[in-house]
Amino acid sequence: MDAHLVDFLSLLVRWLHVIAGIAWIGSSFYFIWLDNSLEPPPPGSEAAKKGVAGELWAVHGGGFYNPQKYAGAPPSLPDRLHWFKWEAYTTWLSGTALLAVVYWLHAGTMMLDPTRAVLSAAAAVGIGIASMVGSWVVYDGLCRSPLGRRDEVLGLVVFGLLTLLAWGLQHAFNGRAAFIHIGTAIGTIMTANVFFVIIPGQKRMVAAMRSGERPDPADGRRGKQRSVHNNYFTLPVVFLMISNHYASTYSHRHAWVVLALISAAGVAIRHFFNRRHKGEFAWPYPAVGAVLLAGTAWWTTPRIPPLPKLEGEATFDRVRAIVGQRCLACHSRVPTFPGVPQPPGGVILESADGITQNAQRIYNQVVATRVMPLGNVTQMTDQERAVLSAWIMSGAKR
Repeated sequence: MDAHLVDFLSLLVRWLHVIAGIAWIGSSFYFIWLDNSLEPPPPGSEAAKKGVAGELWAVHGGGFYNPQKYAGAPPSLPDRLHWFKWEAYTTWLSGTALLAVVYWLHAGTMMLDPTRAVLSAAAAVGIGIASMVGSWVVYDGLCRSPLGRRDEVLGLVVFGLLTLLAWGLQHAFNGRAAFIHIGTAIGTIMTANVFFVIIPGQKRMVAAMRSGERPDPADGRRGKQRSVHNNYFTLPVVFLMISNHYASTYSHRHAWVVLALISAAGVAIRHFFNRRHKGEFAWPYPAVGAVLLAGTAWWTTPRIPPLPKLEGEATFDRVRAIVGQRCLACHSRVPTFPGVPQPPGGVILESADGITQNAQRIYNQVVATRVMPLGNVTQMTDQERAVLSAWIMSGAKR
């Protein structure tokens, strides 16, 4: 019952995380689009006299909208201002809670891979937390340094450092845990941008206006820079959040390079939309993204590692014995493996039908990518993988 409650809790937290993430990403995409689509009002118009730097007209849901952006600050502030912050905070809090429930509480199986590094569960969790906090400290320091005034160079440096972090985590954790912790590191940077830079700057601007002073334009510039950074982080971090479903990416020998290529494609595609919203020619960018993704798809095609020569026949009885010893602890109706309340992916291998019906999935996960058993916690041997491979390749017959 306790394991089921933990599993149901992770469902609720994951649901909340997705809902909050949709709200945050939606507002980020909308405001970057809005900022890039504004047009200056005609000289001498009422809007220009009020200090409006840009405006647009839009229609949606049967109504007309006329958003306006002021060059500095409006002549007066309304009593009620809408702030956009809780979407970011809720996304990070729910994501971190989900990380703790799914990965940190079961670090021994969900994070460790003895073939990569010999770590204790506590050390793995510590590295995970350090990757989140350290990423923000380094990133924020770079933004506040003279490099922060050169956006293109800063972007390349940050991209390179995150790729270096991916390389390091790949040598510490299993592939799924490495990717998810890169995602939480970027998510921490994005949320910290809102909490430590964007919202405090906006509060100082509002306080200055209410006291009759002119807001510091530096707060606006810093907030805009961090908001744009968050916009470009979005597509890579969304990929990282769903990556655990795609073993060909995180199980690759050079998974950190795979991540860099897919992230670069995401940045290029996001840049296309940002440029197009300004009315600029931007078609080379999605072309670059498509080439990167196509190349990555080819590169990550599973190439089965050499297996030892098969000893004996690959009979179904032999296959069933291997599955029973190495897989059933998790893939049974009532799993006996600690922390696994339900069979992962709904795959049940207790019966002959269950094994034959999932033969292709077994081949992909156990033979081709070798991501299962997770972290090889049940110590499946290469000879056993060879038996499974031979049986499946011969038709998976009983």
